[in-house]
Amino acid sequence: METRQNIRVTQSQRLQLNLGLQASIRVLKADAEGLTRYLEEQAAENPHLLLHPARPEAGDWLPRWESALGGGGLDPDLAASAGPSLMAHVVERIAAMGLRGDALRVAELLAEALEPAGWLGRSLTEIAAEAGVPVAQVEQVLRRLQSIEPAGLFARSLSECLLLQAVEAGQDSPVLRGVLENLPLMATGDAERLARALGVAVDAVQDCFRTIRRFDPKPGAQFSAFSAPVREPDIVARRHVEGWVVSLNRSSLPAMSVSAGRGGGRGAARAVIRLVESRNATLLRVGTEVLRRQEAALDHGLAALVPLTMTEVAEGLGLHESTVSRIVAGTSVDTPKGTLWLRNLFSGRIGSGTLSAAAVRAKLADLVNAEDRRAPLTDEALAAVLSGEGAAIARRTVAKYREMLGLPPAHRRRILR
Repeated sequence: METRQNIRVTQSQRLQLNLGLQASIRVLKADAEGLTRYLEEQAAENPHLLLHPARPEAGDWLPRWESALGGGGLDPDLAASAGPSLMAHVVERIAAMGLRGDALRVAELLAEALEPAGWLGRSLTEIAAEAGVPVAQVEQVLRRLQSIEPAGLFARSLSECLLLQAVEAGQDSPVLRGVLENLPLMATGDAERLARALGVAVDAVQDCFRTIRRFDPKPGAQFSAFSAPVREPDIVARRHVEGWVVSLNRSSLPAMSVSAGRGGGRGAARAVIRLVESRNATLLRVGTEVLRRQEAALDHGLAALVPLTMTEVAEGLGLHESTVSRIVAGTSVDTPKGTLWLRNLFSGRIGSGTLSAAAVRAKLADLVNAEDRRAPLTDEALAAVLSGEGAAIARRTVAKYREMLGLPPAHRRRILR
């Protein structure tokens, strides 16, 4: 049998990511913290890429302190995004402490006085009077409860909340305590004036600014499935006279520049800067479009979320859906209702109506948060209430959403008297 050799020319396609495309995807997916680490890596490899610490200025984002500092208490909107599972978390930790008698009664009263943001909503004098014990005993129990994670729970003021976190992180110092005692002055961003008041160097105050801004002024809010941990958000949404205005958070990233002169490495440094600027422009476009479509949620809370998909946003902006998916991954937006994950503003539709699944989950969280802890609502009762909102909600759907929110069933939410 004779064999023949044939040469065939075929054509095939293969996608191979070059280094530039890989870097572009990494930058596009990174949040502020991840992008800062990337820039630090690039600056370490390329000495011509210069990074400068972001210095807070008047008007820059601050961790929701303008509301906390204003009236000596919590803004109601500040607590709106908090989830109801905070109480379950605290009750579980108190039970593990093995408290008895008056100490247990005081601990229960302190837990009941806990605001959704994690602060105490009553004075120790009032709690001592109700429990029939000295104020000193309430203070002793309070110190034990302040050890419950996350640090900052059961604080009586914003400065105490932040100080508890500084102590837990091992970053407590006389200068930091001085800054915490002058939070209204810090809120103005005037580091030089604060440095003069404390008699220290401006750089030391700036270091404290950066340290404090990593802390969470409302640690209780992280128990909500919708709230993002309070940190440096990527974008900020604020209502002005002309409507909602979305802007980048300038203080979340270091400033960048290229060293003077000529030579190798400067072109690569400029490429990195262009990459970051392109990412910021895309983030601002996507964030603005998402929030424009979800203005009702900005005005009235997450229960007003409308159905929205990434495909709809991508088509509206002329982008690919994968670009939208990458840019919203890990991205947070600071709003008057709290700091939210941008990804959580997307939601599918319930049935054929206009109600979104995210809105149903938010309403479920509100119902559980407002329920009587001595007679909590069952899944059947919750389904009946939610079905009156315009869409038929099955009991098993309620159970699924409740588990997604981290909420225990009714019998575990009950508090016995």
